[in-house]
Amino acid sequence: MRRFAFRAALRAALVCGALLCAGSALAGSALAGSAPAEPSPDSLWIGEVITLDENRPRAGAVAVRAGRIVAVGEAEVLAETAGPGTRIERFDGALLPGFIDAHGHLWLAGMQSAFADLKPPPDGGVGDLPSLLAVLREWMLSERADIAGDWIVGMGYDDAQLAEQRHPTREDLDAISRDRPMLVVHQSWHLGVLNSAGLARLGIGADTSDPEGGHLRRDARGVPTGVLEERAFTTALGPVLGAMAPAEAVGHVRRGIDLYRANGFTTAQDGASSGSMVAALRAAAARAPLPIDVTAYVSIADLLADPEGLAPSRSYRNGLRIAGTKLLLDGSPQGKTAWLTRPYHRVPSGREADYRGYAINSDEVVNGWVDRAFAEGWPVIAHANGDAAADQLIGALRFAQARHGPGDRRTTVIHAQTLRDDQLDALVELDAHPSFFSAHTYYWGDWHRDSVLGPERADRISPTRSALERGLRFTVHHDAPVIAPNPLRVIHATVNRRTRSGDILGPEQRVDIDTALRATTLWAARQLFEEDEKGSIVVGKRADFTLLSADPLTTDAAALIDLAVRGTIKDGEWVWRGPTAEDRRSAARPVETGDAAGR
Repeated sequence: MRRFAFRAALRAALVCGALLCAGSALAGSALAGSAPAEPSPDSLWIGEVITLDENRPRAGAVAVRAGRIVAVGEAEVLAETAGPGTRIERFDGALLPGFIDAHGHLWLAGMQSAFADLKPPPDGGVGDLPSLLAVLREWMLSERADIAGDWIVGMGYDDAQLAEQRHPTREDLDAISRDRPMLVVHQSWHLGVLNSAGLARLGIGADTSDPEGGHLRRDARGVPTGVLEERAFTTALGPVLGAMAPAEAVGHVRRGIDLYRANGFTTAQDGASSGSMVAALRAAAARAPLPIDVTAYVSIADLLADPEGLAPSRSYRNGLRIAGTKLLLDGSPQGKTAWLTRPYHRVPSGREADYRGYAINSDEVVNGWVDRAFAEGWPVIAHANGDAAADQLIGALRFAQARHGPGDRRTTVIHAQTLRDDQLDALVELDAHPSFFSAHTYYWGDWHRDSVLGPERADRISPTRSALERGLRFTVHHDAPVIAPNPLRVIHATVNRRTRSGDILGPEQRVDIDTALRATTLWAARQLFEEDEKGSIVVGKRADFTLLSADPLTTDAAALIDLAVRGTIKDGEWVWRGPTAEDRRSAARPVETGDAAGR
């Protein structure tokens, strides 16, 4: 009875939030007897806390024990629970729930960092073909130039941002080398370009047919220009990746994790993992527990080939779990391979005026995939940029649900750029939800308006407000390595929808900052079936936090991009830490020189 009275009094002190209440509660526990005290917290985090808990949106401190949140309240109250071994962490800025990656490719992000960086601003510095070729030449002469055998590899170019407004061709790349094969990868990861040696290495010529779900772009004579789309591109990518030593694959995992945790992510995703990528993830986790959690969504083809070895699970092992399967239904809107119901505003060269992109797989194949996933209980995330691809997915979901009945499956439409209102209604009906690549409004908003979709449809890309009005708990993502895994840029784009030129694309689709934060934390946790463990700062959940330089909820919407991640905390421990306030103050102090330094 005395132990129960002490615990009740302590709980009252923690919840009360006032020093007077804490004092009376603790006095009450003393009168109740001398029962053993509850263990002290391992750490106490004191400062501005944004919980994203509707019952208590803000707090002054969080207490953590054994990696779990044990109390949330006012600093003066929680200080009473600290013991001699409690680590006190006082912080500037604002502590939030750890960012959760709703969709990205951790392994590819780590791998891309090993090759020539062809990305345009703000993530890179390539803005025209001469600078692209210069970066390739520099990498070709570097010590990393043999990472993929004799292949010269560059990643991340974007024809929409090149001054020439076109893809490089085999002739452009031949200026670097006609002897060594070369592949440059488009920023979307749905297209790439080979030089003449690369085309010859892979046996691609004028008589090569387009693969199903892919396309070889050709000149007026029918000769391949070197530009490859979709399955034609992925077929070429395989030999390049296969030329890397197995040890490199584990290094890509570690580089990817370093990139994510430096951006405030406590949970990352590896979307469309192949069997070999899962093997690399498992090897990295076996060497040492991963510092942040990683969820792998295995490519459906790989999962069907090894359903036992790659079976999804709700449990982590050393920070890794296979969370579900990934389906690829269409391509890239900025690359003009996404599958639309209406033609592109400006069709690619060589295409008919009614060109709408294309499906990667038939309805029959997709229906079979979703049916098998429902039967096995595999969570599904499905890449569908174009509204025709979304129609295909919705049809497959209805087909499978008619066979297996409703259930809590949380199917996710990845990217969901061009969802129509009737499709959002269908997602409500089917208990599915979208994960929007909302940073498209900044990165390619002008391109969508002027070239891809035209003004009317461009205003509706990533229709977050329409989804919110229907009660859909959508998520937003960065799709790294397509863009850098910067959650603040994603949040800024979701709230502002400002393009590179300063235009506001579809102002009626903007949402508030609180909603954008939930879409990167609590709603992302729900997408993973982990909302009871992560996504808000609530007693009982894991102590996963992100420390920002300032409170985003009181920051002007236009200035959200100026915030910085100061630290990443996983299970109550720092896994990445930027400069402290004292470090920043020291760096800002003038350095004395001359006689002053001598004195």
